[in-house]
Amino acid sequence: MRALLVDHSAPGGLRLGEAPVPEPAPHQALIRVRATSLNHGEVRWGIEGAPEGTVLGWDAAGVVERAAADGSGPAVGTPVVTLAPDGGWAEYRVADTDRTGVVPEGADLGAISTVPVAGATALRALDRIGPILGRRVLVTGATGGVGRYAVQLARRGGAHVIAVTGDPEGRGDMLRTLGAHEVVAAPEEAGAPVDGVVDVIGGRQLVAAYEKLGPHGTLVSVGQAGGESEHFPLRALYGEEGRNNRSLVNLQLLGASGLSRDLTWLAEQVATGTLDPGTSWRGAWDKASEAIDTLLTRRLQGKAILDIG
Repeated sequence: MRALLVDHSAPGGLRLGEAPVPEPAPHQALIRVRATSLNHGEVRWGIEGAPEGTVLGWDAAGVVERAAADGSGPAVGTPVVTLAPDGGWAEYRVADTDRTGVVPEGADLGAISTVPVAGATALRALDRIGPILGRRVLVTGATGGVGRYAVQLARRGGAHVIAVTGDPEGRGDMLRTLGAHEVVAAPEEAGAPVDGVVDVIGGRQLVAAYEKLGPHGTLVSVGQAGGESEHFPLRALYGEEGRNNRSLVNLQLLGASGLSRDLTWLAEQVATGTLDPGTSWRGAWDKASEAIDTLLTRRLQGKAILDIG
C-alpha cells in the first residue's frame, strides 16, 4: 500500500512510499482510508521523534475493508471514523472497534476525519468538567481544532462560553458565530470566576486560567500547543476562601474507553451541519508538507485535511 512515511530528510519530514498492509487483531477492523486530519501534536513532536519509515496518523475516516474477526464493530462497507496511535496516513489502517465510529452514508469523509482527536477531546474534556448548563466555561486556543469544537459543544450544553484567542479582533466574529459569548485575548480578561476550563495551550495560559477558577471548578488540560512549561506561584494551589476544591486534571484520549459512541455521535453532528469542523486547509496527501508548514507556523486556524489516494 502507499503511505506517508517518516523521512527526516524530506520537506515536512514525510514522503510518499510503500508500506505493508497492516494485519488486524481479532478486535480490530481493517479500514480503507479516504481522508485524515492533521493534529498539532503529531506533526510538531511525533514526526521529529519517530524512526525513519514509520507510518503515523491518529485520525482517519474511510470504509471498513475487513470487519473485526471477533464480531465487534461495523460490517464490511460501512463508512467509519477511527482513532489509533498511528497508521492513519496510509491507504489502509487497523483500528480497535472501541475506537471506531459509524458515519452517516454520503457524509464528507474529509470533514468527518476531523472528529477523533479534536472533537472527542473537546467532548470528553467538557464531560470531565461536569454539568455545564448555566455555568461559565473558558476555552483557550479557541480557534484551533479542539478549541473550535469545545466552543460549539459548550454552547450546545448551555454554558456561558468565554473563548481565548491571540487575535480577538480578527477572530472574534468567527468565534461568536460558533457560540462564544465573550472573546478575550487572555484568561485574565474573563472577568468573573469560571466553573470550568478546557486548556489547549499550557504554560502561562494554563496557570492564568487556573487562577480564574471559582470554588469547585475544574481545569482540564488537553494539550501544550504553546510549548511552555507551567510554573505556579507560591500558594496558587492553596485552598483559601473562594478557591476551595478546585481541580486540575489532564486528559489522554487514547487512554479512554467507549469512544465508538462519541465518534458516532460527533460524526452525525458534523454530517448534518450541527457542528462546524473548521476546515482551513484541504488537499491531496502529496501536499502534506505544505499543510504541515501552515500548521506549524500558526497560519492555520482550524483543521488541515489530507485526501488519501
